[in-house]
Amino acid sequence: MEIRQATMHELEDLSKLFDEYRQFYGIEPDISSAKAFLQLRLALKESVIFVALVDGKMIGFTQLYPTFSSIALQCAYILNDIYVTEDARGLGVGKTLMEKVFRYCEQQGARYVTLQTAAENVNARKLYEKLHMKQDEYCNYVKYFM
Repeated sequence: MEIRQATMHELEDLSKLFDEYRQFYGIEPDISSAKAFLQLRLALKESVIFVALVDGKMIGFTQLYPTFSSIALQCAYILNDIYVTEDARGLGVGKTLMEKVFRYCEQQGARYVTLQTAAENVNARKLYEKLHMKQDEYCNYVKYFM
């Protein structure tokens, strides 16, 4: 398995995977919007995307968004998206992607990496806990505008 940072050259394959990921969360297929979104993130360097490949086939990805910790005066990252194709689940792809994320964040001097997952996403929660991630003490609030 190869894990590497995605580039614009991989936009077509990445967009297909990203669209599958969104469908996993109940969003209607829309490959052109998925592609446009990722293209802008990559062009503006607003996210860091790592892809997992086996024999040249993309089987997973993760997307980080940079942020900052005002208290620590350091950068931080939000792990916003992680997805592994159904046929590649159980092969350690998610774990390997997460480990790459951790190494990257440490190399960048980040204070932390954070993520959210649904309470009922038991498999993901087991993975995060196995990787020594902890639930924090904060109550998260959200206000949706659309």
